[in-house]
Amino acid sequence: MSPDVLTVKEGLAGRLRLNRPKALHSLNRQMVRDMARALIEWRDDPDVRIILIDHAEGRGFCAGGDVVTISQDVEGHEAAARSFFFDEYRLNHLEYTYPKPGVAFMDGVTMGGGVGIACPCRFRVATERTVLAMPETTIGIFPDVGGGRYLSRLRGRLAQFLALTGARLDGAECLKLRLATHYLPSARLDEAKERIMAQPFRVQAILDELSEEDVPEARIMDNLVRIDRYFSSDRLEEILDALDAGASEGDEWAAKEAETIRRKSPMACKVSLKLLQESPYQLHFVDEMRMEYGIMVRLIHHPDFKEGVRALLIDKDNKPNWQPTNPAVIGDTEVEAFFEPLPPEEEWRPFEF
Repeated sequence: MSPDVLTVKEGLAGRLRLNRPKALHSLNRQMVRDMARALIEWRDDPDVRIILIDHAEGRGFCAGGDVVTISQDVEGHEAAARSFFFDEYRLNHLEYTYPKPGVAFMDGVTMGGGVGIACPCRFRVATERTVLAMPETTIGIFPDVGGGRYLSRLRGRLAQFLALTGARLDGAECLKLRLATHYLPSARLDEAKERIMAQPFRVQAILDELSEEDVPEARIMDNLVRIDRYFSSDRLEEILDALDAGASEGDEWAAKEAETIRRKSPMACKVSLKLLQESPYQLHFVDEMRMEYGIMVRLIHHPDFKEGVRALLIDKDNKPNWQPTNPAVIGDTEVEAFFEPLPPEEEWRPFEF
């Protein structure tokens, strides 16, 4: 077992506690394997009535997957990079279909892979420290770990806005958009966990009792009309044109979002928009995971992934050289190729019970 994640039984709960504070609890392959192993072990354990997921120390819940290591694996050991996503998606699917309720405490940074382990839980607790985002287009990939399913079910065109811009949501916004089920002050989290571990059959009541009565205003609600207007198209060029038109009319918000999107990988943005079209047609979560895995194992070989990781996380110059830089030269056929099914022997598969 890795010290990067603590898997323990406490009271009537099974606890998954991320324990990699220096990396904001970002996920590596051993962590996701250990979490899955514990969940499988507790699946039929009568002493485990509920699953609690949080972080053991430090700030942040989970900053996502360890993409620096993954990008290096793509170049030096492709099988390791594929294996990470294969195992991560297995964990996501295991959580989504798990027979026992889960509670995720999204206290702090909750991004990418962190969203992937939180959103399958029946109860998702946000706090005043929550910062949730799916910023994958910044590093040349797309909102995976079930992101297509979760985002595409949001109202209006929020999915397209969040996927393209990587916009960060605070706890109040997560609650309003139903990405969180409860909003608790961080000072009450320890009490909530202790009470849930003692009385898991009262989890709903406990979280209701401890929830903040005066939740801050969800600021994103003020921009819903803008988001629906500017992000109405499924074509990246048309979204940018709409934002540019708004900016020319004096809309500073539109100008800012257009600038943000232009810093992202054009290929990743186009793939993300296509994902949000396809995800609603995936009948079951297993279908979503199979589709996302096929996209990911292709996209990590596109030069934008390595370049995005370099620019954001290694050299940190924030000056990626995307290939191509102009979204207009990326044809539909190029995007659709990422969505082709993998050969049967390479397809993603869930755990079987």
